[in-house]
Amino acid sequence: MSADDDQQAREQLIDLAAQFYDQFELGEIPHMSVPTRTKNNIEYDEDEKVWVYGDRESTRSANSVRGARKLLKAVYTIEFLAEQLDEDRSSTLRELYYLSESWDNEEAQFSSQDESNSLVEDLEIVSGVTREDFHMRPEESGATIMGPLHLREQTRRGEREIHCQKDVGEGGYQIPNNPDTIDFLDCDADFILAVETGGMRDRLVENGFDDEYNALIVHLKGQPARATRRITKRLHDELDLPVTVFTDGDPWSYRIYGSVAYGSIKSAHLSEYLATPEAQFIGIQPADIVEYELPTDPLSDSDINALESELEDPRFQTDYWEEQIELQLEIEKKSEQQSLASHGLDFVTETYLPERLDAMGVL
Repeated sequence: MSADDDQQAREQLIDLAAQFYDQFELGEIPHMSVPTRTKNNIEYDEDEKVWVYGDRESTRSANSVRGARKLLKAVYTIEFLAEQLDEDRSSTLRELYYLSESWDNEEAQFSSQDESNSLVEDLEIVSGVTREDFHMRPEESGATIMGPLHLREQTRRGEREIHCQKDVGEGGYQIPNNPDTIDFLDCDADFILAVETGGMRDRLVENGFDDEYNALIVHLKGQPARATRRITKRLHDELDLPVTVFTDGDPWSYRIYGSVAYGSIKSAHLSEYLATPEAQFIGIQPADIVEYELPTDPLSDSDINALESELEDPRFQTDYWEEQIELQLEIEKKSEQQSLASHGLDFVTETYLPERLDAMGVL
């Protein structure tokens, strides 16, 4: 992020705080309106294929003690973030929570990290600036990329160029908190394979899947962080790379795919920034459990409830997903990515993925 971008983010924060003073001058009770962040106010945009907020709003108003405290905390947080941008520093969401303990007004201190996290989300929505642009970092996600991609990254020590195969070890290139500091210089990849688990990611790298198939292997590390979803979207949009998502065969993993493709309820205000609706699910499919006779575990009651919920989820209301979910409810089984090893360590890279990618039109 450039100094100009930092200054713009700071100005938008200051403008937000200035609105409270303007309200005072007009004789109004200071207030701040934000979209209501509940399931009832989340809509699936059929045109964009992502989650977005609806029209309902909640107002943080000083006409109550509780509302006044929220605005006080917002002003203190804005001051901290503006100073952080001035000093070209950064902090984590966890640090913000603890840092508030040092603020001179006890009423401005946060009672929990959930409270401080929620306020940062409010400021994102109202200011139109992402927390990455505030220089706010999540705790380390550790997600990585391995594959034929040459990039330039802005760091505290200046620019550095990295090739995500030649210049990294077996662990790959670690995705930075703000992927918008990256410039893509050259890419020989044909597609992206986003992988849920570390064990499967390591299997693919050890078997040379990235070399043989010109693949960018993105380790999602479970439910993907915002930075992981952002760089995946940028790679798709800017380099025209197909995105495939390879997860375990259970309802929670299908939701990992859903967050990559359609966004999440929690970050609905950033769907356009984070979601890649064109992403395709590659497996493990319930049909794979049957076809390859994979080792399985029985579905738990929570698994069954989650699958039934997904049948009502607009993200999964397609012929493909309805067929797969209904099959899984019928067989009452789930399976992990690494269950493919029951057919040998090379089965996933020599048979399963090439056949699936070919059938999907990616290879």
